[in-house]
Parts: sequence; C-alpha cells; structure tokens
Amino acid sequence: MSRPLVVDLDGTLLKSDMLLETGLAYVRQSLTGCLRPFAWLTSGKARLKEGLAQASDIDVAVLPYNPAVLQLIHTEREKGRMIVLATASHICVAKRIAEYLNVFDQVFATQDGVNLSSHRKRELLVRTYGEKGFDYVGNSKDDLEVWSSAHRAYVVDPEWGVRKRAFGLGNVEQVLVTCDSRWHAWLKALRIHQWLKNILIVVPLITAHQLWQGGALALAVLAFILFGLCASSVYLLNDLVDLADDRHHRSKRLRPFAAGRIPILHGMLACPVLLVATFVGASLLLPWAFTITLACYYLLTVAYSFWLKRQMALDVIALALLYTLRIIAGAMAFSLELTFWLLAFSMFIFLSLALVKRYAELHEARKKGSEGKTRGRGYYPADLEMISAMGAASGYLAVMVLAMYIHDPATARLYSHPQVIWLACPVLLFWITRVWMLTHRGQMHDDPVMFAVKDKLSLLTGAAFGIVFWVAS
Repeated sequence: MSRPLVVDLDGTLLKSDMLLETGLAYVRQSLTGCLRPFAWLTSGKARLKEGLAQASDIDVAVLPYNPAVLQLIHTEREKGRMIVLATASHICVAKRIAEYLNVFDQVFATQDGVNLSSHRKRELLVRTYGEKGFDYVGNSKDDLEVWSSAHRAYVVDPEWGVRKRAFGLGNVEQVLVTCDSRWHAWLKALRIHQWLKNILIVVPLITAHQLWQGGALALAVLAFILFGLCASSVYLLNDLVDLADDRHHRSKRLRPFAAGRIPILHGMLACPVLLVATFVGASLLLPWAFTITLACYYLLTVAYSFWLKRQMALDVIALALLYTLRIIAGAMAFSLELTFWLLAFSMFIFLSLALVKRYAELHEARKKGSEGKTRGRGYYPADLEMISAMGAASGYLAVMVLAMYIHDPATARLYSHPQVIWLACPVLLFWITRVWMLTHRGQMHDDPVMFAVKDKLSLLTGAAFGIVFWVAS
C-alpha cells in the first residue's frame, strides 16, 4: 500500500491562516465582544481556536486555495493514494473545508484542547502511519518537525529560512513556489494610486492664490505624503476587515489580502506601523491643527470600515466628508481660512461621486438578477432610480454653489475678472451629466475619482476648468 500524502492547511493548501481569518471575522461580527478571545486564550491556544471557529462565519468556498497544491492532491489521488488533511486549525473549520473540497480521506486537526502543530502533529502522524510512513506537504518552521519524520517532504511557498533548513533534512521531494512579486502586491495593497485623491490638500492653497508663495509647495508635498501614509494604513485595515465581502466581489476578490498574495499577519503589523509614522511625522513637522484633522479623518474612516459603510445614506455622507477633510487638512497645514463656498462645493460634488460609486455596485447586482440587499451595503438594486436622482441633484447643486461663489465680494478681491468664472459652470455641468449618463449605462468604474484620472475627456474637462480660473485671475 502506498504512503499517504499528508497536507497542511494554513499557508500550504490555503494562502491564508484560519486563526487570523476567524479572528477578523469574529471582530467584524461581534465588535462589542472583542475582549472575549483574550479570555479564551487564558485557557490555551486550542481553546482560542475553538472559540473563534465556532463564533465566526467563514465561507470556505471563497477562501484563497493554492492551485498548485490542489493540482498535486488531484494528481496523487488519481494514482490511488490516500490524501490526509493535518492542520493546527480547529476541527470544525478543517471539516468544513474538507467537505467542500471533497478530496480528503481523513482529517486531523486541533480539538479536545490539543493544538495540533509542530511536534504534536508529528507524534500523531507517526503513531498513525509510522516513522517515515507518510509524505508531508507544508510551508512553515513548525512543519520542520513533521518533515523530519516524513518519508518525503513537499515545501510550498516556504517562510523565510525554512527552505534551507528543510533541505538540510535530506528528504525534500519538491518545492512549490507560487507567490508572485510581493512588492507589486504591497503597492496594490497600500493603494499608492489612490494617493492622487490627496491632491485635494493643495486646493486651499490654489483657491487662496498662494501656491507659489514661500515654502508652501514643499509643505504641501510633506502634508501629501503624511496623508497618504495615513490613508494607506486605513486601506490595509479596510481590506482586512472586508475579507469576506471582497471575496464575493467580481474585482475586489483580487485584492492582495483577499487573494492570499500577502499574509494577513503582515497587514496587521504594517497597519499600526504606518499609523504611528504618520502621526509622529505630522506632530513634529506640521501644525497641530493638521494633526487633529488627520486624526478625525482616521477615526471617521475606521468608523466607515467597521459600521458606516453598511448604513444607508450615512455611508455616502461619510465618503463626502472624507474627501472634504482632505481639503480641511490642507487649510490647517497652511494656516488658511476655510470658506463656506469651498466646503459646500466639496460636500455636494463628492456626495454625487459617492452615489455614483453605490449606483455602479447596485447596477452590477441588478444585472446579475439579485434582488436582495447588496453584500456589505445598506442598499437594494431597487434603490437604483432613487440613488441616481439624488446623485445628479447633488452634482448640480455643486454647480449652483460655484455660480453663487462668483457673486461673493471676496471673489472680486481674488480675481481680476470674476465674471469669467461663469464659463466654468457649463464645463462642470457637462462633466457631471456625462458621468451620470455613463454610470446609468453601466460603463462607470467602481471608483469615479480614479475613472476621472484615467478618462481622457474628463482630463480635458478638468484642464478647461482650470484654464477658466486662470484667465479669471
């Protein structure tokens, strides 16, 4: 009889860690009970795994499985080999995964207070199959103990230093490396391209006609970078909290954490590091008012990630506020006075764009025939018409605010020919109308701001808008 092929789960068959997966799912589902896991941990790691596994709801069908390991399993199974899942994850999670994949003949996992990792796993496998009586597929330093008693070792995406130590055992049959460039994955996870939104920080400088005065531009670059680091920290947190929803989304399922391209633990460590660096830099290099505004932005974003994004109306208002807070932060960084017109224009225009984003999501859901509430949101596909009405109205209100701004006495002091600004109104009307028409036709990107950055006609419209104000000044 051929030796069984024993396969590890976390980091091997699965490009993730079920302890962290269940932990994040538990925090999202029961934020008020987030101290309970610490009580479970006092009774041991096995009790913690049991508590989290039983209290959290994980959809095993969308977890990031490693296709290379699945292919290895199917190949060996066709040869008639016995396939065994042996994991330190809790038995209830392991069994659900085994039932879904339907490729395992036997399952060993953490249960009855015994954490099945490292030497405990090795001892169980040796008792069951004998010394050198099985082949083992793993990835971590804990698996070195098991490989030492295995006949053949299969090493999958090894942790740092594990590959060399595994080869030292002298029984490595194959190394499977499936991870792509971590640098590219991190750039995507940090959403560096989204930093373009932080250009809003310089809007107060531009509207006050002080962009080229003194060291304003250097200060703007510093504020831009610090705001970007803070935003990236929030993006990481958002992606970790939204793992379940992202994996059910047509495009978000490809995000680095949802797809298993970056370990969840690395994201959990990077998030506070970026946050600390941001606030230390802001408190030392910029006015306190900027730091306080940055803190408000962070707190609002955290509230959005955990709760507000699932609340009808509150979610889009929060998004509009987050964009407006960038403008407020810019004013605080340069010690400039905020105007009613700028804040009102910002809230209306970004509320319209936030509603564009929701419309695009709901349009996709309706196209798929869904009638229930959109996953992770507070809307139904039947809300499409109402959302489009509110969104278009908000965009046109932004144009009205711009028109009223022309008659403000302060405007006459800033511009030589303030009446020229009237030309900006039809330009903005055209752009808002076009955006909503494209959205209605289902041609809008999930993020309308990024759409505007990539769309040639939007860029031309923006240039025309800027030229109007330049001529007026």
